[in-house]
Amino acid sequence: MTNFYFVAASEKFLTIEEPLEEILKERNRNYGENNKEKDFWLIKQPNFLNDPSLKEIAKKVPRPSAAVISTDKKFIDFLKLRLEFVVNGQFQSPNDFSNDPFAVE
Repeated sequence: MTNFYFVAASEKFLTIEEPLEEILKERNRNYGENNKEKDFWLIKQPNFLNDPSLKEIAKKVPRPSAAVISTDKKFIDFLKLRLEFVVNGQFQSPNDFSNDPFAVE
């Protein structure tokens, strides 16, 4: 099982209103320069928010939603501090709800 950490918000907030694209591009560039394997992804309308174990967190996320997931907890903690109107959490995959952490609704 892999631990995934996430920040989630409305799709509009994460993809239009916040400079998230700039943050992800810079991180992607840095990973490329340092030959580091990518460990973060932006997912529009992520299915993992439908997992019953995340019900209380999912209630706080406007739909349509988007999320940045990562195996790097420190990166998600940074995003939570940087982005005001997001919720954060974690899940393991595969799990009883889904075998695909990248699945969309």
